[in-house]
Amino acid sequence: MNIPRRLGQRELDLISRFAICKLAMTPREFEAKWDVTRAQMAALCQCSIGNVRRWFKLGNDFTPPTKYHMRYLALADIFLEHFEEIPEELRKKICPLSQSQE
Repeated sequence: MNIPRRLGQRELDLISRFAICKLAMTPREFEAKWDVTRAQMAALCQCSIGNVRRWFKLGNDFTPPTKYHMRYLALADIFLEHFEEIPEELRKKICPLSQSQE
């Protein structure tokens, strides 16, 4: 059985910083920057294509994306923009490839 690591001041500071982080990107901002389909955006946000379509509707059919969806888009933007700068070991920890992708 693994014993959880103790949190030092550094880790406590990082948790506080991450907790207040306002990292977010709207679907429109993401779509303006990256040539993605609604299906790809749904896959990135782990939601249905119907949800994504409602983010782009006007009027009563509009549903705003959640802060979690916008955080996924912001993280995907960082990953797409800075992929080569991320050390391979860290890339594997962030997004491990399945056996079929290797």
